[in-house]
Amino acid sequence: MLRLRAPAGAARRAWLRYLEDGEPRVVEASVDEDASGETWWRAEARVANAQLRYRWLLDGGDVGQRWLNALGLHARDVPGADDFVLDREPGAPGWHARSVVYQIFPDRFARGGVDAPAPDWAIPRPWDALPEGRGPATPFELYGGDLRGVERRLDHVERLGANVLYLTPFFPARSTHRYDASSFERVDPLLGGDDALRSLLAAAHGRGMRVVGDLTLNHCGAGHDWFVNGERELFFFDGSPPAGYACWLGVASLPTLNWSSAELRARMDAVFRRWLDEGLDGWRADVANMIGRYGALDVNREVAHWARERSGGRLLIAEHGHDFRPDLDGLGWHGVMNYAGFLRPVWWWLTGGAIEEDVFFRTPAPSYSGAEMLDVMRAYRAGVSWDAIVNSWTLLDSHDTARFRTVSGTRERHVAGIGLQMTMPGVPMIFAGDEIGLEGEWGEDARRTMPWDRPDAWDGELLEAYRRLVALRRGSEALARGGLREVHVAGDTVAYMRETRDEALLCLASRVPGATVASPYPAEETLFDSETFRVLRVR
Repeated sequence: MLRLRAPAGAARRAWLRYLEDGEPRVVEASVDEDASGETWWRAEARVANAQLRYRWLLDGGDVGQRWLNALGLHARDVPGADDFVLDREPGAPGWHARSVVYQIFPDRFARGGVDAPAPDWAIPRPWDALPEGRGPATPFELYGGDLRGVERRLDHVERLGANVLYLTPFFPARSTHRYDASSFERVDPLLGGDDALRSLLAAAHGRGMRVVGDLTLNHCGAGHDWFVNGERELFFFDGSPPAGYACWLGVASLPTLNWSSAELRARMDAVFRRWLDEGLDGWRADVANMIGRYGALDVNREVAHWARERSGGRLLIAEHGHDFRPDLDGLGWHGVMNYAGFLRPVWWWLTGGAIEEDVFFRTPAPSYSGAEMLDVMRAYRAGVSWDAIVNSWTLLDSHDTARFRTVSGTRERHVAGIGLQMTMPGVPMIFAGDEIGLEGEWGEDARRTMPWDRPDAWDGELLEAYRRLVALRRGSEALARGGLREVHVAGDTVAYMRETRDEALLCLASRVPGATVASPYPAEETLFDSETFRVLRVR
C-alpha cells in the first residue's frame, strides 16, 4: 500500500502509475484520510520486482492535471528516471541508519607504540609536521599512526558520540594511503598487524561501536603478489599507455583488476569473507563507480550483487563522486558516499562563490542560492529508494578533499554545515579532526595529524557543537529515517521538516550569522540554537 500526502483540495482524483516487469500499470487511488488541511491518497501495488518504480497523477482541484514524481509536479509526462522508488527488500543492517560514522586515516590519527622498522619507500615525519601536500614525497610521508593508537583514542570518539569507525585501508602497501595494497591477506605490520586489528575490533565492539573497512575492488598495487607474479588473467595487459596495462586513471602503481576473471572472483571472495569473519561490520568500496568497468566491459552491477551476497547482512557503502543513482538498484550497494547530492551543494551554498574550483572536476565552482542547493539535493534523491538515501553517507569533507573548516572559512558557517549534515537524510560521516577544527586546502594537505598533545590548538566551541548535534542526530528517529519536507527556501536561509508519525523536527539553516527564519509551526522545544542553525521540536 502506498500513500500520497497532499494539501486539501489539491486534486479531486488521483492515480498511481507503477512498473511491473517493465510494463506501466495504473490504479486509481482513494482518499484514506482527510483532516487538518491535508488529504492522504491511498493505492495498492504489488511489489513483484527488486524495485517498485512509481509516480502519481493528480487531476482537478488546485493543481489541475499534474504528474508527481520525486522531483515534484509536472504539467506533462516525464521520463521514469526520476520516479519514486521502493526496494522490495531493504538490505542495509538496521543499526546503520541510527549511526554517525567517524573516518580515520590510520597513519595520521594516533601512535600506539607499534615498533616496526620503516620500509625503504617511507619518508619518516615528526608527528606535528605538516604534510608536504603536493610533491614526490606526498604518498610516502610516514607519521607512524597505527591501529593500537586508534584503540587508545576510542574514548575521544565515544565522547564525540560517533558509533561507527570507518578505517581507510589497513593492508600492507607501498604508500601511507595504502590504496595500493601489496596483499589482501594480512594487516600492515606498520599498523600493528592482524592482532592489532583483532584487538581494535574487540575494544570497539565492547563499546557498542561498529568498524567498517576499506577495500579496493577496482585495483591493487603494482607491488601486489598477483601482479608481481605476472598472473595476467587477473589484470588487463593490453598495451594501454602509459604502462602497457590498464591502471586507475593512468597511475602505473595501481593496476586495474579484471572482474571478468573467474579466478579473480574466487580470490576476492576469500578476501571479502575472511575479514568479515574477523569481525568487520562492513566494507566501503573504493572508487565503486569504476569497479568492473573497462572499455566495453561493464560488470559493475554484477560485482555489487556479488558483494551483497557475500556480505552476510553487513554494510556495503560505495565511494561514488558523481551520479550514483543508476548503480543503486536495490540488490547491490546499500548506499554511497554522497559527494554529488550533499557535499558539493552544501559547499556551493555556504561559501557563496568564495571557492574558485570544483572539488572533483577542476572547473570553475558554482555559487548556489538556498533554492539551488535544495534542487540539487532533490535531483540526486530522485530515482533512488529512500532506504538507499538514508543509508548513504552525508559528508562535509574526507581524506580526498579540502577540510571543511578551510572551506567554510568561519566557525559559524562550519556549524551550519554540521547542522545540515546531521539533519538531512543520510548517515553523517565525520573525518577525524573536523570536530576540533583541523584545516587543509586539498586532499593530501587535509591529512594532517591529530594534535593530541596540543589541546590549545583545538576549537572547543566547535567540538561542543559537534557533540550536541551528534547526540541530537543519534537520538531521533525522524532524523534517521523520517521524511523530508521543505517549508522555507531563500537565498541565504532554508528550513525543512524531518518527521515521522510520532516526531517532527523543524531545521533552520543560514549562511549569514543572525539571519532569521520565522517558524511556521509552534515549537514545543528548542533542541539546538546557534547563529546559523536551529532545530525546533514541533511534535
